[in-house]
Amino acid sequence: MSLRGADIVVGLSRLLKLLVAAALVAVALVPAATPAAAATTVCVLACDTLDPSLAKQETFPVPNLNLNGRRVELHVSDADDMAWASIDGGVTGDSVWLDRSWDGGASWDGLLGKASIPGTWTGTRTLMYNITDPRDHKRGLVRACGDAAGVSCTSWVYATVCDVLCDGTDPARAAGDTQPVASTTLYGRTIRLHVDQKNSMAWASIDTGGAGDEIWLDRSWDGGATWPDGSSLGRTSTPSGATGTRTAMFATRDPRGLLYGGAVRACGREASHQEGSCTAWVRPAPTPARGAADALMFSYDPYNGWWPSSWWNSAATLTALVDFARATGTHDYDWVIGRTFDQNKGVFAAGVRSSDPVEGDFISRANDDAGWWAIAWLDAYDYTGDSRYLGEAVTITSYLQQYWDTGTCGGGIWWDRERTYKNAVTNGQYLWLTTALHQRIPGDTVWLQRATTAAAWYRSSGLINSSGLVNDGLTSGCANNGSTVWSYNQGLAIGGFTELWRTTGDSSLLATARTLADAAVSNPALTSGGVLTESCDTGSASCDDNQKQFKGIFMRNFADLAKATGSSSYLNYIQHQSATLWARDRSSLNVLGERWAGTSPNPADWRTQASALGALTASVG
Repeated sequence: MSLRGADIVVGLSRLLKLLVAAALVAVALVPAATPAAAATTVCVLACDTLDPSLAKQETFPVPNLNLNGRRVELHVSDADDMAWASIDGGVTGDSVWLDRSWDGGASWDGLLGKASIPGTWTGTRTLMYNITDPRDHKRGLVRACGDAAGVSCTSWVYATVCDVLCDGTDPARAAGDTQPVASTTLYGRTIRLHVDQKNSMAWASIDTGGAGDEIWLDRSWDGGATWPDGSSLGRTSTPSGATGTRTAMFATRDPRGLLYGGAVRACGREASHQEGSCTAWVRPAPTPARGAADALMFSYDPYNGWWPSSWWNSAATLTALVDFARATGTHDYDWVIGRTFDQNKGVFAAGVRSSDPVEGDFISRANDDAGWWAIAWLDAYDYTGDSRYLGEAVTITSYLQQYWDTGTCGGGIWWDRERTYKNAVTNGQYLWLTTALHQRIPGDTVWLQRATTAAAWYRSSGLINSSGLVNDGLTSGCANNGSTVWSYNQGLAIGGFTELWRTTGDSSLLATARTLADAAVSNPALTSGGVLTESCDTGSASCDDNQKQFKGIFMRNFADLAKATGSSSYLNYIQHQSATLWARDRSSLNVLGERWAGTSPNPADWRTQASALGALTASVG
C-alpha cells in the first residue's frame, strides 16, 4: 500500500473512532490523572495533585484552546490558588497537562499531571496544582497544554499582577508620590523610585539625561534576593528631545497569589553605556500596621502552617495577625487561621514543632505553650465565629485546669507537667483564659468561679512586688523570687484583671490593672525614655527568641485597658510606641527589630516583627 493510501486508512479509522465514541458517550466523563513526578511538590492551602472534585470554585480566566478540534481548557480556583487542565472532544491517546513557570514564562516545569484519554472516553483532566508558592517566595504562572496530532497551549494565567490597581497603570492615577529611598546617579542621570503607598504601587523615573536613556523596575518576592519574574518591568527609553521619562506603575502585593510585601527598586542605564545603576529595595506600606503585617507574612510557612521554628511564638504571632485583621478589617490573611489550625492540631514528635512532643490539641508538657495556643484560638473564634476554635480553647484550658494546685502556695497553675515552678506567665494566661471562656459560653458559672479564684490568688500570691511590677515567679517557699520583670508578664496580668472587671464590675480588679499599668509606663525596668524596653534591650545585651516577642504581648493587653478606661495617658503611651518604632526601628523593607528605640545591636526576625505589629495594631485600635 502506498504512503498516501496508508494515510487515508489511518484517517478513516480515526474518524470512525470519533463517531463511535460520540455515539456511546454523549457527555465526556473525566477520569483522574497520574501526577507527574518531575516537579517539586508545592503545598499552600493544599498540596499539588489535589482532586479537582475538591475545588472550592471553578473559573476559566483564559480563552479555551481549539487543538485540531479538541477543546483544551485551563480551570482555576482562586479560592484554592490552584489550577487544572482538561481536554474534551478527543480520542484515545490524546493528552493534556499543565505547565508551571516561576520566571514569567521564560521556562517551566512541564507535563504536570499529564493524562491521556483512555479507551471509550472522549476527554480527561489533570489533577490540581498550585499556581504560586508563597513559602519559597515564588510567583508562578500556569497554562494548559494538549497533544492531539500536535502540541499547543493556552495563554499563561495571571501574567499581570493586580491588587488595588494592576501592573501597567499610569502613574497619573497614583494616590501619592513618595520617594522612600535615596535616588541613584549614573553619568549625570538621576534615577528615582516612586511609591504610591496607599495602593502599594511603584514606578521609576530617570531625569537630567537624553534620548535613549533607559529606566525600569525590578520586582522581587523574596526581599531583593532574586527577581526571576520581575526583571526590567516597564522598561522605557527616553524619547528624542526629552531629558527624562518614567515607567508605568507596578503592584507590590498579589493577594490572589497569597504573596504580600513584594519589594521593588528603580534601575536605569545611560544610552551610550551598558552598565546600569539601581536604588535600594523598598516595600510599600499603605499604613504602618499593614506594612508590618505584609512583612510578617514573608516568614509564614503555609506548607506546615506556622512560623518556623518556634512553637509558642507561632501562637502569639497568629494572635497578632488576627488582632490586626480585626482592628483594620483586612481579610487578606484569613486563610492563615484555618491553615495553621489544620496543620498543627495533631501529634508531633519532639523536635518537629517543639523541643517537647506535641500530643495533639496543641498540648505539650509546657503549660504556658498550650496557653498561648488557647489564647490564639479564642481570638480566632472572636474574629471568625467558627465554633471549632472555641472548642479547641475549651479543650486546652480544661487541660490546664488539671494543674491548678491548692496544695502548694495555696493555689495557682504549675508551669510544667513535672510541677516544678509556679510562675507569672502561666497564671496570667489562666486568669485571662478562664475569664474569656466565661464571656463566650452562655450560662457559664464554672469558668467564672475559676477566674475569680485565680484573680484572688494572683493578687495575694506575691507575684506583684512592692513597686507594682510582676516578677517572673515564686520560690519553692512560695515567695516572690525577685527574678526579671518581663513586659509580657505585666501585660497578661493587666489584661486578665481588666477582662474580669468587665465581667464582674468589681472596681478593685480595675484598680489592680491600673496599678500594674502605671508601674509599667513609669518604672525604668520596663520603660526607658518613654519607650517600652526589656532588660535585654539595653547596652550590649540581646534578647533570646522568646524574649523578642514579649513587648507585643504587653501592648495587646495594655491597649485593652486603655480602651476600657479611655485614659489619655495610656492612649498617648500607645501612640508613642507606634510612632517611635516606625520612625527609628524600620528598614526600607518594613522589617522591624527588637529595639523599638532603634539602638544597636538590634536583631530582627519574624518574632520581633510580630511584637512590633502588636504595638502598631494597638495604635490603630
